[in-house]
Amino acid sequence: MASCVGTEDSAPKRVVVAYVTSWSGIMPDPAVLTHINYAFGGVTPSFDGVHIGNEARLREIAALKQDAPALKVCLSVGGWGSGNFSEMAATDSLRAAFAADCARVVEEYGLDGIDIDWEYPTSSAAGISASPEDTEHFNLLMRDLRKALGPGRLLTLASVCSAKYVDFPAILPYIDFVNIMSYDMGWAPLHNAALYRSDAEGKISPVAGDCTADEAVKAHLAAGVPPDRLVMGMPLYGRGKRQTYGDFVNYRDLHGPREGDVEVWDDVARVPYYADGDGVLQLGFENVRSISEKCNYILENRLLGGMYWEYAGDNPSGDLTRTIADSLLTDNQQTDR
Repeated sequence: MASCVGTEDSAPKRVVVAYVTSWSGIMPDPAVLTHINYAFGGVTPSFDGVHIGNEARLREIAALKQDAPALKVCLSVGGWGSGNFSEMAATDSLRAAFAADCARVVEEYGLDGIDIDWEYPTSSAAGISASPEDTEHFNLLMRDLRKALGPGRLLTLASVCSAKYVDFPAILPYIDFVNIMSYDMGWAPLHNAALYRSDAEGKISPVAGDCTADEAVKAHLAAGVPPDRLVMGMPLYGRGKRQTYGDFVNYRDLHGPREGDVEVWDDVARVPYYADGDGVLQLGFENVRSISEKCNYILENRLLGGMYWEYAGDNPSGDLTRTIADSLLTDNQQTDR
């Protein structure tokens, strides 16, 4: 497996992983990131291969490596509601065929590896099939993928904030790093991606949802993943009330609070939000200040780096993506991961 961890006497080589979607026409700037996870591929209906969303765009993204040879581009297989994983991973023959096809795609498109985004082994919450044996089969899948890809290719995964569903000690020998989805952790009137848990304390101000970014990192550490193999996720979007701002709002589409609402900074959760006249959260989102706080957390806790969904969510001037790059990649050592 490839390595980008520094020696004991050197700082870790940090990564910035951007998810880039098949349905966007915006081209990412390799100067502000180190890795691209192309979203998405999926498991074929026959359970023995991988299909790619918008193959022409994947070729365009991979072609960025011609002028930016240090850039790493991976195909992310899965996403919310993407199924056929449970059936594929359940048998030796289907797992082997799927892994071989992933290796073929990596070679054919000039990629650097595969990111597995199975949401989630043993869970049917996304409307996909599931089995109690999924976690055990996931271990075998990562083993077979590593064998098919070889030691020089990347193998990563996206993980829910709670660190549930995956047996991390079992897969650590096969993977390079873990992308924590430390977002979508609460919906209005709760925060989407609080860094720390705020307490209402009798006030109207919001509390965090099911988890916080800090709790997500700690959950993965407790599950056995070392900090230098953890990449903390950050959203370039907000979550709000459908009847006011909408459920999902990209940062580029933020135009300030509605008349009668105000922007508030939660000094405990370390994120902003729009609140109505009663102080109730209508939209929780990110800005340069909150993204900077998250990047500082990554540095202070010596994590491998940061990840975000998704590149096209930033505004045209790239305020958030540049903030992440300036925070995490300044004086960064060249990564070979």
